[in-house]
Amino acid sequence: MTVVAAPSFTGNGMIRFTTVAALLAVAVSRPVLAQCIEADNTALIALDKAWGQAAYRGDRAVLEGLYADNFRSMTFSGTTDKSTAVNNAVSDAELNKVNMQPEATPDRYLISCTPLTATITHRSTFPGATGPFYTRSIHFLEKKAGKWLVVSSTSHPLNDQQQLMYMEQDWNDATMRKDTAWVGANYAPFSSDVSSRTGAIESRAQSIASSKTSKTSYDRLDLSELTTRVEGNVGVVTGINHVTGKDPQGKAFDRRVRFTDTFIKRDGRWMVWATQSTLIQ
Repeated sequence: MTVVAAPSFTGNGMIRFTTVAALLAVAVSRPVLAQCIEADNTALIALDKAWGQAAYRGDRAVLEGLYADNFRSMTFSGTTDKSTAVNNAVSDAELNKVNMQPEATPDRYLISCTPLTATITHRSTFPGATGPFYTRSIHFLEKKAGKWLVVSSTSHPLNDQQQLMYMEQDWNDATMRKDTAWVGANYAPFSSDVSSRTGAIESRAQSIASSKTSKTSYDRLDLSELTTRVEGNVGVVTGINHVTGKDPQGKAFDRRVRFTDTFIKRDGRWMVWATQSTLIQ
């Protein structure tokens, strides 16, 4: 997604204006329930990560302490109770020791709470020889005797359109961090980046160089009106970016652009192929 940057920039490079984009129905809008207090939010993320690590290790004792007695896991083939879920995790962990696979990485957490219930959703990235594999999980928890317990869970793989939506979010986060490495890792070698302000075009190498010298700071990155289209190994995302910040001279700016991002899938993963945007007057 090309960004309207400070006047001195010719392309967007890392200067990319996006916000948390909606992927799935559960992630499209703000959670219906109230946001958790910070302590619960931190505790629930820690619980989720501990759950994943325990499943990866096949730690029966930890898993049995995390699941409520009435736990049910929902899959395409039916439901699974607590005992079966624990046994399956332990069995899978034993098989993994024979053919060791990397542990999944969870991120993109959305958490909502009531005093006694919580909903956790997140993305999981599984490394693979032919490219990463992505899923999104939804977990429902209840607080019993002051302890959060998992009562229900489901997950499903992300399709290409959803993966591209997440990539827009990742791109935005990289911009906020001024993460030049993200550009190097996610721009295709033959990518092009067209400036919305000057019409100049940058190659991948030029975009990396621009991001390293960027003096622009960003206060707000908001993404809206996202649409995705995928045909074979080519994907297109369009939308609007609203960005506020300060240019290298410290002058505040507030701009909106309509963008088109084109992606190409190579070796099982999506990469930025071309990005262009137009300033909305």
